[in-house]
Amino acid sequence: MLRIGICDDQNEAREFLRFELEKLLIEGEEEIVYEFSTGAGAVHWLQNHPGEIDLLFLDVEMQGMNGMQAAERIRGFDGEMLIVFVTGYSDYVFDGYRVNAMDYMLKPAQRERLQELLGRIRKRIAAKTDKEYVFKNTEGTYRFPLQEISYFYSDKRKVSLVCHDKEYSFYGKLDEVAEKLAGCFVRIHQRYLVNPEKVDYIGTDCVIMAEQKLPVSRAMKENAMASLAKSMLGGI
Repeated sequence: MLRIGICDDQNEAREFLRFELEKLLIEGEEEIVYEFSTGAGAVHWLQNHPGEIDLLFLDVEMQGMNGMQAAERIRGFDGEMLIVFVTGYSDYVFDGYRVNAMDYMLKPAQRERLQELLGRIRKRIAAKTDKEYVFKNTEGTYRFPLQEISYFYSDKRKVSLVCHDKEYSFYGKLDEVAEKLAGCFVRIHQRYLVNPEKVDYIGTDCVIMAEQKLPVSRAMKENAMASLAKSMLGGI
């Protein structure tokens, strides 16, 4: 699934880009999920909806917070989102390297150019799909790189993902999450599934990660400790 955002302070420019993109997107797999009319608005929304957009078309010349400033702010909390600058001038191409922009396009965007760009993006997304965890809740769809997740824990019918001192909950079973992430995460308790790369200390009946102490159950202790120790010594 490729989810796209468009940020441009000119309504006509947003409409033109959306119209051209919709002709090229794969139905049911790719969609334009959000449009922004200001850089500040895009930064605020994206910071509160991590992983919900994979690709952002970002106009450089906007009033207030321009596209380059917005990209710098976005990179402060999201290093994975694909950013493509849209501009009326070619002068900005080298500035894009500072924020790890994937590409830039001159206005108006040409269909052939968009098609070539989407082809490259599809290949990149396919290559990293197995390195991410995706889930949905009432707020939307979230996509997290596995290396950013500290651990999962369950509470009744809900599973919570802990990442950067924040929690995101969704309905599900920890058994299903553990099965999906087998070989990457370690089950230490009926309620806890941890990223071994985030474990700082292994005790006799607990592990410590990000200054949090999580219990290790007796039933899972032997396998969990062996897997964690192996990871800390060189990877699972």
